[in-house]
Amino acid sequence: MIHKVDTEKAKNEEGEIQMQSSNLEEIIQTLRSLKKQIKENYKAEIIGIFGSYARREEKRDSDLDIIVRFEEGATLFDLAGLSIFLREKLNVKVDVVSNKAIREELKDEILKEAISI
Repeated sequence: MIHKVDTEKAKNEEGEIQMQSSNLEEIIQTLRSLKKQIKENYKAEIIGIFGSYARREEKRDSDLDIIVRFEEGATLFDLAGLSIFLREKLNVKVDVVSNKAIREELKDEILKEAISI
């Protein structure tokens, strides 16, 4: 069973609907709908969600851990920009982690629990 959190929506300054917070299904749907924009603007592909959200143990103050694969030539500005973009779109704290930055001893466990996007 997916833990349901408040799903009210609000508009940002540009009039776009933003999630206040969401359940996991809505987060996954939103991330999938943003794939093309993320690839074009941040040179990244979202691999999946891991951590407390993937284990369905998230709390109100949990961050959303997202593992991504960056294209050749991506910079720290792409990583930072993607983090800000996702935080604004999902209205949850987001921790974006490059698949190349994961410590080798944690990689198998993280990829095993990850929910594919």
